[in-house]
Amino acid sequence: MLLPVFFSQKENLMFLTIDLCAGIGGIRRGFELTGGFKNVLSAETDATACAVYRHRYNGDDANNDLTSVDFKQKVTAIDYDVLLAGFPCQAFSRAGKQAGFGDSEKGVIFNHIAEIVKDTRPQCVFLENVDNLVSHDGGKTFRVILETFSRKLNYHVIGANFSCDNIIEPNHFIRNARDFGLPQNRPRTYIIGVDMRRFGAKIGNLSEPLPTKPSEQVSERLRKYRSLDDVLDKKVDGRYFISAGYLSTLEKHAAREKKRGNGFGYRIVNLPENKNPLANTLLATGGSGRERNLVIDETNGRKYAGKTIPPKKTAVNDKYIRFMTPNEWGKLQGFIDYAFDDFSFP
Repeated sequence: MLLPVFFSQKENLMFLTIDLCAGIGGIRRGFELTGGFKNVLSAETDATACAVYRHRYNGDDANNDLTSVDFKQKVTAIDYDVLLAGFPCQAFSRAGKQAGFGDSEKGVIFNHIAEIVKDTRPQCVFLENVDNLVSHDGGKTFRVILETFSRKLNYHVIGANFSCDNIIEPNHFIRNARDFGLPQNRPRTYIIGVDMRRFGAKIGNLSEPLPTKPSEQVSERLRKYRSLDDVLDKKVDGRYFISAGYLSTLEKHAAREKKRGNGFGYRIVNLPENKNPLANTLLATGGSGRERNLVIDETNGRKYAGKTIPPKKTAVNDKYIRFMTPNEWGKLQGFIDYAFDDFSFP
């Protein structure tokens, strides 16, 4: 991690973070695993996410609204070094309406984050969002974000080149989980800004752009699973296997879409001919995310094929096709067997 080395030296090399749009704490945990970061304040408004956050982080209460005056005063009153924020992606995602900053609820969260940065001047900001953020609205959205940090707030954004007309080079900002040890195709946009007022000429010591892949040595350390096959559970309950009737519906839908020239429809991600299987992006919306991550599981499927398992209306399919389990999804998201040795939900 280049950031701890770059920051002004502290005696114990422990940098303090605030975790905004915290979800269940994935970004925070990534920083904590380096051994150099400690979180001091969090903000999340989803009640279920807050419950998981308390459970996972020894009672830490993330139930704060970062848009409120009260929370902004809390941030102003504390000493911290790095602002973390996985700000809402729905307004920019291909899976959403792509309303961008026009989304009065989620699209304007960035403006509140920028206000907090302006008032508290952290050494560094680390933001995460969907890969589509870079190209949303023809790149105008991302340009606003970069110019806000660089020109209004005086932060150096790693990878942004303001000396040419096209300051947005996607490869400078988008990184994919599949290149960093997890068998999931999950491209995401990462924005790292460093305070120019604090560091000035030292900014030149930063590597730009950030590496697209870890070094071979680091890659081996990160690689928890060799392929998707290593993620799949050995024992799987029958309720995860889809019924023959539902499989038929999925097949007919895919065939109709193919005739129309579309690529919509279910996906089986571990077909025998696929030598290096990868999961597709897991979606918070559930439905389509599940159907585009079906797996063939013959070992467990033989036990259930042809049987009717309530509440399924028809018998389990005889092709051994099933949904992935929550445990498998937890592995693919880096929480189970990676970020935590004993991950669980409350």
